[in-house]
Amino acid sequence: MALPTYDQLMLPLMKLLSERDEAIKISQASEILAQRSGLTEEELNKSLASGNNIFKSRVGWAKTYLVKAGLISQPKRAFCELSAEGRKLDLNSITAITNDFLMRFDGFSEFHLGTNSGSESNNRKDTVRDIDAAKKSETQTPEEIIQNTTMLLISSLKNDLLKLVKENSPSFFERLVVDLLVEIGYGGSHQDAAQAIGKTNDGGIDGVISEDRLGLDKIYIQAKRWENTVGRPDIQQFKGALADQVAKKGVFITTSNFSKEAIESAKKSGIVLIDGDKLTSLMIEFGLGVQVERSFHIYKIDQDRFDEDNY
Repeated sequence: MALPTYDQLMLPLMKLLSERDEAIKISQASEILAQRSGLTEEELNKSLASGNNIFKSRVGWAKTYLVKAGLISQPKRAFCELSAEGRKLDLNSITAITNDFLMRFDGFSEFHLGTNSGSESNNRKDTVRDIDAAKKSETQTPEEIIQNTTMLLISSLKNDLLKLVKENSPSFFERLVVDLLVEIGYGGSHQDAAQAIGKTNDGGIDGVISEDRLGLDKIYIQAKRWENTVGRPDIQQFKGALADQVAKKGVFITTSNFSKEAIESAKKSGIVLIDGDKLTSLMIEFGLGVQVERSFHIYKIDQDRFDEDNY
């Protein structure tokens, strides 16, 4: 018997959670689904080259996709349960849950297509049509498949990173900002940067950090672990605080996003904005809070080695 694919596990996972009145660990869900699968121990113990168990990995991805669609919620780390939206579905009338089925849910389409809540609906529809056409024609090269899969993995990682950041305290977020700015190259030493953040309480400024190791110029920082969109009034308040300090450079970092008006206001004043998406991108780029699970090389022929004129 072949191992079920991750999409073939989505409906069984939903049905399992529908039997529960409270959240359960995803590891426990994997064990129960394994018991119900009818697979042999040998099949269930198959692993990827990385060492990860294939069946458990696929259950994990099934959970991830259902979470993105809003059908499963995660009340706390490593636990999952059916969401209010998930409980609305008549699971007995559904024969399978596939990616196409999940595309009807905005959260999943935004995740799967790489769009965000600020994208226009027409652009999303165009993207869906483009991807459907690509699937039907099956014209993707191996390189394109690798690239698209990598983008999907990064998108999932960024979502998980942001969720973890939001679950921690504001002081944790301030320390994270320090670590990130130091990794990027600001602030000189970590000790100097840490002393500069979260100490001012000066009219909308959360900290000051050196732009270079010599401390020749200063960057003023606003670091907000927020859920709501940052609006123009918040930027205006920050601009006022910068003016009071006769400051030329400011960075506003948030776990949420910025309104169109806030972005326009910041551009006029030279304030750099870092939203949740940019924050997690920088964390991945500079290896903050993430680690390489596995790397591989793509090889090509070295034509010079086979050019006889070179010998």
